[in-house]
Amino acid sequence: MRFLLYNIRYGTGGNMNRFPLSGYIGKTRLHLQEITHFLHETNPDVIGLIEVDAGSYRSGRLNQAQQIAESLGHYHTYRGKYPDSNRLLKLLPVLNKQGNAFICRDSITREHFHYVTKGMKRLVMELELDRVVFILVHLALSYRTRHEQLREIKTIVRNLDKPCIVGGDFNVFTGRGELELFMEASGLQSAAPDDTPTFPSWKPKMGLDFVFHSPGIRMKSFRVPQVLYSDHLPLVCDFEIE
Repeated sequence: MRFLLYNIRYGTGGNMNRFPLSGYIGKTRLHLQEITHFLHETNPDVIGLIEVDAGSYRSGRLNQAQQIAESLGHYHTYRGKYPDSNRLLKLLPVLNKQGNAFICRDSITREHFHYVTKGMKRLVMELELDRVVFILVHLALSYRTRHEQLREIKTIVRNLDKPCIVGGDFNVFTGRGELELFMEASGLQSAAPDDTPTFPSWKPKMGLDFVFHSPGIRMKSFRVPQVLYSDHLPLVCDFEIE
């Protein structure tokens, strides 16, 4: 199987901007077409998308995950990144349309949406297929909050009864070393042979995006395509279930 992980920055493009927020407010149609073409050419079985617009003005009131899935002829599942208990964020324009998504070639056996207890971005998506479970995360910017979130994600992983792959934007600004305790506690291994910078895409310096897997999965290949459709680089890994 092939898994592709990509923080697409709500489809607003990957060029360096002078103003920090300018890359999050632009229209997305042309950039989303580029991303969709890239995904089609890469031909993954499962796609984990971080920072998806579900219908704000940026995307023309359309759900980007649904648009991509329909273009590929695949299934999709989307969820907003903020819990229902945070009513303020649920009411704010644009923010209430921000989330993450899975796009999958095969039909989905089961999906489950967890919300950890700490942070603003609390969503943990769980996608179950016939022989493997995928977990998708986007962690907090705060070091302390991230580690509170990782403790809860570790419990989710350890309660699974199938081999799993955990991917996402972990926002670990000091590199993979920050995740060593999480890997040890969860029993996961890194898909990458070494630390791989993924951000910013135009001049990668930090490894923020990772794919981890349980021992029952063997990674056959891992690569980081050097594409500029977002401010993050995507991760692509081929694997087999032992």
